[in-house]
Amino acid sequence: MSALTKAKGFKKSKTGTYLSIGTTAFGAIGVIKQAKKARHEHDTLRLIDAVVSAAAIATGVALLLRELKRLGDDDVLLG
Repeated sequence: MSALTKAKGFKKSKTGTYLSIGTTAFGAIGVIKQAKKARHEHDTLRLIDAVVSAAAIATGVALLLRELKRLGDDDVLLG
């Protein structure tokens, strides 16, 4: 099994999904900082950008959680 095949398999595993959720949530820290700075500077355009980025992060986490649930359902069916 090649390293590339292993990496693709990891991405679809529970551990890989948890890691993706963590890194996506870690990105939220930057968005929070951006929003605070935009509010402090009264920069509406940056604030809108932060809100859109936060929505993208929330959507990404929701998709990953759905994938995690699907992986959990598959494990029950296989067991």
